Amino acid sequence: MIRDKRANQPENTDVTIGRNPVMELIKTGRDIEKIYVQRGEREGSITKIVALARNKGIVVEETDKKRLDALSSGIPHQGIAALACPVEYCTVDDILNEAKARNEKPLIVVCDEIEDPHNLGAIIRSAGGAGAHGVIIGKRRNAPITQTVIKSSAGATSYIKIAKVVNIASVLDELKEKGLWVFAADMDGTDYGKVNFNCGCVLVVGNEGAGISRLVRDKCDELVSIPMRGGVESLNVSVATGILLYDMSNKQRQ
Repeated sequence: MIRDKRANQPENTDVTIGRNPVMELIKTGRDIEKIYVQRGEREGSITKIVALARNKGIVVEETDKKRLDALSSGIPHQGIAALACPVEYCTVDDILNEAKARNEKPLIVVCDEIEDPHNLGAIIRSAGGAGAHGVIIGKRRNAPITQTVIKSSAGATSYIKIAKVVNIASVLDELKEKGLWVFAADMDGTDYGKVNFNCGCVLVVGNEGAGISRLVRDKCDELVSIPMRGGVESLNVSVATGILLYDMSNKQRQ
């Protein structure tokens, strides 16, 4: 299904425009974040491109001509543009192997529908600074890795492993089967200072407004929270992630 989403697209230098170029980009097998199709375009090669993209699991979104004009910087786009990822994704096994190579208990961050690219970049930066072995993001309903994310991460995207998966809930099941304990950041959880993190840890952080989705939440072993002692009710998701990651990292080494 082609989705209609009007949120502004973050800056991304890897933009391919035009019907033939986008078709060839898909055929190369390169990781494509998403394809934008001008609303109302349903004929000729556009139909073939959408079908091919859907077959390969690439996200396709309808948009208006104004956004496509902006993405293409005024160059004729023929009603279509593709955004290719500027970083190389890895697999979840690659992240686990990184922990094994460092002879450490796995420490992994899972982003569940983090939509703000600045927050995603800050989360990746905190993950790198805390010594996490990787970050997992969802293929849909999650900010893609764009130049905005890269800049917000202060370059951390260059050295921390990032996996992009279709189904986060299924990945959590797989990680639990491998012996990791899945913690979810949630305001109703246990005070993180009282939690034993001396194990292989997965930290799930959720959407800036709605929090962790119900299905993903149900897959978590334990909910953890950061006590608020002032007038502020909650922290920005990237700040909360940093606090929890550093505590997890320290307790893993005890």
